[in-house]
Amino acid sequence: MEIVGRGFLAGHLAGIGDHHPDVVALAAGVSAAGDIPPEQYTRESARLYEVLRYCEKHGKRLVFFSTASAGMYSVPDASPGREDGPVYPATLYGRHKLSLEAVVKSSNVEYLILRLSHVVGFNQPAHQLLPALVRQLVSGRLQVYRGAQRDLIDVEDVIKIVHTLLVDGRTRDVVNVASGHAPRIEDIVTHMEGLLGTSAEKSYVEASGAQPVSIDKLCRLVPPVYGLGFGPGYYRGVLDKYVHAYADRPQPVSA
Repeated sequence: MEIVGRGFLAGHLAGIGDHHPDVVALAAGVSAAGDIPPEQYTRESARLYEVLRYCEKHGKRLVFFSTASAGMYSVPDASPGREDGPVYPATLYGRHKLSLEAVVKSSNVEYLILRLSHVVGFNQPAHQLLPALVRQLVSGRLQVYRGAQRDLIDVEDVIKIVHTLLVDGRTRDVVNVASGHAPRIEDIVTHMEGLLGTSAEKSYVEASGAQPVSIDKLCRLVPPVYGLGFGPGYYRGVLDKYVHAYADRPQPVSA
């Protein structure tokens, strides 16, 4: 496997890098839905175009990572978001990822588009969900988006799923890669406070609930997911595994 990128996801994909010689995994680009400068979106688009041309020239299959976050599946109280159903992205990040999916689908390249939920693991950049929450909890002050929900998935489980889909030769398809359960952010924070033995002063911002993500297709294509423990309590195991790694990380010093 050829891995394009040097960040969090690329580092974990390296574990299967000796497999799948016909595959290029594009694991570089915008990795957060916050206040992103437009040039970062432009840069990601240009990188995708370059990689598509490379894959077409060399007969490679592309793995493109999109999003299954609320930025893509954004209709609260709607039925679970499916890969073959309509989506109404609510953020620039979601609209950007959907537009890049369209570029991939219109190409002559064999592809696999994976819509990832909130991936959690070691060596995440500081701006991503878990490190950012830990940093705020350790500081004693936390802003909570009341009503928000987050589907957490262990990066090690993501890599197992990617490997299985590639071994099976899946191509020209879109698959949600998520746990299928999105706990309230308040419940995530409560569990983290229990792990850290702390209680932060909280300020609240109202947020809309998330549209659930369907993993029916994932379970059909990758039966081993039934052994990964997905369910309402799965997120607690993910937090148990990783929270202390970020609590022990040196915190940035304010200017």
